[in-house]
Amino acid sequence: MDLTSIELPGSMIADIKVLDEEVRVRFEPAYLVKTMTGSDERTRWRQNIELIFDSGELLEGGTIDLPAGCTGGDVGENIYTYRDMVPIPLESRGQAHCDLGVEGSSLRIRIQAEGVHLAREGMPKYIEHLRD
Repeated sequence: MDLTSIELPGSMIADIKVLDEEVRVRFEPAYLVKTMTGSDERTRWRQNIELIFDSGELLEGGTIDLPAGCTGGDVGENIYTYRDMVPIPLESRGQAHCDLGVEGSSLRIRIQAEGVHLAREGMPKYIEHLRD
């Protein structure tokens, strides 16, 4: 089984949009790490992805100058909190939140919502093999 996740530190936050009751954080690009079960090797990829918070509220971060690099942080859904990464796929109803750091700003991107999911654009593009 392959495991894929978004590596938040270094991914570029291009935009934050508040549309009706939806808050969208656009990564352009997001950096993905793919791991194959049974293998020590991992690969890095890039893809444009939107992290979409349903019935969400932007609590902080609406005035941050974007685009900017993400320094990491937390994305949570129900009882799970993902630090510095987001699993792919991600689709969850219930309590959702994020608290992301942004390069060059002391402000954070903070969102509280009733659900979260990802929208991926196109196909991921290969960057490199990662070896420990």
